[in-house]
Amino acid sequence: MACSGEVGGSWAHMAGVLPQSGLTNADGAKGLLPEAIKAARRLLIHAGVLSFFVNILMLTGPLYMLQIYDRVLSSRSYETLVVITILTLGLFATMAVLDFTRGALLSRAGDAFEAKLKGTTFDRTMDASLAGVPAAEQPLRDLRQIRMFVGSPALTAVFDAPWTPLFLAIVFMMHWLLGLVAIAGLIVLLILAVINERTSRTSNASAQGMAAQADRLAVATLRNAAAAEAMGMRAILKKRWLGVSENANDHNVNATDRIGGLTAVSKAARLFLQSAILGTGALLAIQGIVTPGVMIAASIITGRALAPIEIVTGQWKNFALTASSYKRLASFVGDATEAPARTSLPAPKGALGVDRLYCQPGAAKKPVLKGVSFVLEAGEALGIIGPSAAGKSTLARALVGVERAFSGEVRLDGANMAHWDPDALGQFIGFLPQEVELFAGTAAENISRFAEEPSSENIIAAAEAAGANEMVLSFPDGYDTEIGERGQYLSAGQRQRLGLARALYGDPALVVLDEPNANLDAEGDAALAKAVQGLKAKGATTIIVAHRPSAIAFVDKLLLLSDGEVRAFGPRDEILKQLAPKQVEPFKGNPSAYDRLKAEP
Repeated sequence: MACSGEVGGSWAHMAGVLPQSGLTNADGAKGLLPEAIKAARRLLIHAGVLSFFVNILMLTGPLYMLQIYDRVLSSRSYETLVVITILTLGLFATMAVLDFTRGALLSRAGDAFEAKLKGTTFDRTMDASLAGVPAAEQPLRDLRQIRMFVGSPALTAVFDAPWTPLFLAIVFMMHWLLGLVAIAGLIVLLILAVINERTSRTSNASAQGMAAQADRLAVATLRNAAAAEAMGMRAILKKRWLGVSENANDHNVNATDRIGGLTAVSKAARLFLQSAILGTGALLAIQGIVTPGVMIAASIITGRALAPIEIVTGQWKNFALTASSYKRLASFVGDATEAPARTSLPAPKGALGVDRLYCQPGAAKKPVLKGVSFVLEAGEALGIIGPSAAGKSTLARALVGVERAFSGEVRLDGANMAHWDPDALGQFIGFLPQEVELFAGTAAENISRFAEEPSSENIIAAAEAAGANEMVLSFPDGYDTEIGERGQYLSAGQRQRLGLARALYGDPALVVLDEPNANLDAEGDAALAKAVQGLKAKGATTIIVAHRPSAIAFVDKLLLLSDGEVRAFGPRDEILKQLAPKQVEPFKGNPSAYDRLKAEP
């Protein structure tokens, strides 16, 4: 994710804020999208071949009917009836097997397409979410829509449609007049399909946009349900959501009515056409030109020839949704390729260097960080202070690689963080964001960062280092207690202490804590202070963003940040002396808990 450039209000601009790879595939096509199409194409070709045999076997019914009318009834032969019935049963059984196989191939084609893109789509969706792009999850929905469409009856109808001329040719072979009636019916259905596409295009697009807006509003409301309920905002928010939702429903009903009306007309037209074929066949049969069997067979074959057109018309909304999804996904994924393997770097000791760092996160219209530079030796503790909106949290996020610089760099043990594999680097970093982000699962799983094979010893050690062991043991099921989505079953202070334990898991070399004591009581403050002392004792580089003086009681250096620029940097006591009395005031005095800790050997 890049921090440069302004992010628009629509997720469609995601591609503009995400890194684009310049790697190309072996066949010269750029990006994973062509590879995904190629992976699905082979299965689709096999499904197309099977479609030929399935459609040929569709003639079994009409031919059976033709033989019944023209041979069995006239000859009154039981033997002929038994033979052609057994043969017909075998052909229908074969058709069922082939049709099932075709459906299975189409389903797997959708899975193959999704498998090639879902990893990259997930990564870029996370990057977009970090960039503050609204509805960042939309590409994942689009990928799912495409996968479902590929295995749906709508695509099966597309595979059947090319064989319509074959069926019409057979009807022509029966008699040219029957063929002309069938062609006329086909033209009518195609005209209805075109009208359907043109009249529903705008309605479908509007319905999709309004539905997405309603979903976003609902999610935002539910996420802030406590504040809304406490301050009497429920009725207002409900009214807002109902307004957007009803508007979306109106657009959806409008689109559905148009498609449904044309689908009904198409179905009636096809049924009338079959009746017209019967009438035409009856006229020819009366004149002795064709047999009654031909009349019945022509009607069935014509209905089969035009069925795909009717299905496509009825499924047009699905086609429109998928076309929009593919267009968005293609622009979002762009020329993404498989990430190249990175050279493994040795475990860092924690030396940190920041050189002229500029960062402009999310939808910010100007840089939030402006030329920030400082150096920390491994094992040093730094406190970052400054007024609100000074860029402290942005700097904390940049130091752990969440916000990327569009100018300057952050180096860990001399290596640019951008050159590290993010997952490998994350093992050596502990991060406690300002808003603690926990996940549905147990307390142990959250502390261990959902490691596949977590170490119970390391989990308990991290909890003890954060002063959270007794707290976790007091939970109903201890470390195996489910904490709920976003840690909803915990208090703010419990979430913060659990988040601190997660940050300390695995003895990271660099630990960045953003307002770590914002929700802590005196006991939590003391536990935090002890945790910082423990980090220093282990030689971990520790950075604390703070407003409260207790958080910087044990740091070695201070960095004063204002309006995204470094105003002062150096040893803590020297920086405090340099600040004006009014600025020093918030940092005077140490709580008794800290006095006791500082007195400990």
